Amino acid sequence: MNKDPLSPEEVQAAADRFFPLFDIILRNMPENSKVEDCLKVMESVCTLAHKLRLEEEEGKLPFGFNKKTNDTIKPDEC
Repeated sequence: MNKDPLSPEEVQAAADRFFPLFDIILRNMPENSKVEDCLKVMESVCTLAHKLRLEEEEGKLPFGFNKKTNDTIKPDEC
């Protein structure tokens, strides 16, 4: 792991990715929620988002008899 100090550009790039996500969570939080509470909820929501992404990707994979191997692909299907 690189222990060099972060450049302002690196911090700006990270902030550009973080704050839109944080704002989504903050808008859905009850009024007068603390930042700490919002960060905890954000962690849970991001964990769920990763799980949903994985399920979606797995759902797109062929399974059972739908799998095509090189042996079963017909020349006109290429």
